Amino acid sequence: MRISARNNLKGTVKKIIVGAVNSEVVLELPGGTQITSIVTKEAVESLGLKEGKEAYAIIKASNVMLGVDH
Repeated sequence: MRISARNNLKGTVKKIIVGAVNSEVVLELPGGTQITSIVTKEAVESLGLKEGKEAYAIIKASNVMLGVDH
């Protein structure tokens, strides 16, 4: 797989919560950090995502916002 996005993180599907249209997919990275993505139910099916399967979180964003507590 070759893509233009520089931020791609390999992990394992930890949990999938299927909704009527969208599904919430939790990907666990090495070290235990978890990333959650909302994708269509159809995407989960077409990618064959299942708990325990390896997948990539691919992050491509033109903006990253930061915040701090006062």
